[in-house]
Order: sequence, then C-alpha cells, then structure tokens
Amino acid sequence: MELTFTAPLWRWDARQDDSWWFVTVPPDESDLLADVPLPPRGFGSIRVRVRVGSTTWQTSVFPSQDQNGYVLPMKKAVRQAEGLEPGAAVEVTLSPLDA
Repeated sequence: MELTFTAPLWRWDARQDDSWWFVTVPPDESDLLADVPLPPRGFGSIRVRVRVGSTTWQTSVFPSQDQNGYVLPMKKAVRQAEGLEPGAAVEVTLSPLDA
C-alpha cells in the first residue's frame, strides 16, 4: 500500500524547542493505515517508509486523538533538505513496512 497526501507542517505545542514537527495523515488515509493487519507496536505506531520531495527515510507514524488520525514526525534534516517552513503544505508518500 502506498498513500500520497498533502498536509501542513505543524509544531507540537507541548514542546517549544525546534525539534518536534509533524504532518497529520488525513482521516481517510489514517483509516486505511488503521485497517492494515500489523504486529502490535509501542504506542500503536506503524513503521513506514516516507518520501517528501527527493528525501526518503524510514520512521513510524503515531495515532493522535488530538489530530484525529496518525501523525508523521518530520525530522529537522528532512525539513532543511526540502526547505520546509512552518505551515508549509507538504506532499507526502508513505508505505507501511510490516504489511
């Protein structure tokens, strides 16, 4: 399964330093991820391969009740490599790794 979506880059309010930035996986795509039969992982996370622009990496998405879906952490190296600013619309392609 490969999902592609565009969503804004946002900072986690609970951490005011510059390190915790996310993109929320939209509800329809979050529902598809939730339906994939996967082994249980910590915090309900799902291991994924992600592509943003020309940058590809592996990470996990995490369920968030506040965001009504999964959230994708956007590490600083990716934000810098792709020139992403707060609030930027980020086009994301992701695939679960353990499906």
